[in-house]
Amino acid sequence: MSAIKLTSADFKNKVADITKEWKFLGNKPAIIDFYASWCSPCQRMMPTVHSFAASFGDKIDTYTVNVDDERELARYFGVRSIPTLVFVPIDGAPVVSPGMRGDVAEMCADARERLGVEL
Repeated sequence: MSAIKLTSADFKNKVADITKEWKFLGNKPAIIDFYASWCSPCQRMMPTVHSFAASFGDKIDTYTVNVDDERELARYFGVRSIPTLVFVPIDGAPVVSPGMRGDVAEMCADARERLGVEL
C-alpha cells in the first residue's frame, strides 16, 4: 500500500469535515504529507512517505495533499512551508510538523512521539 492522495472531498469523508468542530473520522492514526509538485525537497521526501505507507499501512493511514490543488486544506492546517507533515491521532488535535524527513526511520520516530504508535 502506498500513500493515498486526498482531495478536499476525500478529506471530508476519510479524515474530518473542516467546516465543523474537529472530529477525526479514521479508525487508525494518520499522517498527512502536504507537498507541491514543483518543490524539490517534497519530491525527495515522497519516496520516504510511500515507503512508510507500504511498511506501516496496517497501523497508520498515510495521505498526501497537493497544496496547489487543495489550498483550503493547507490554510486550515496553517501550512506555510513544504514539505509539512500533519500527525493525526485517533483522539486529540492534529500536530503540524514542517520540514523534510530523510528516511523511514525518522518518520517512525515522529509517529511514535506524536501519535503514540509503536512501529
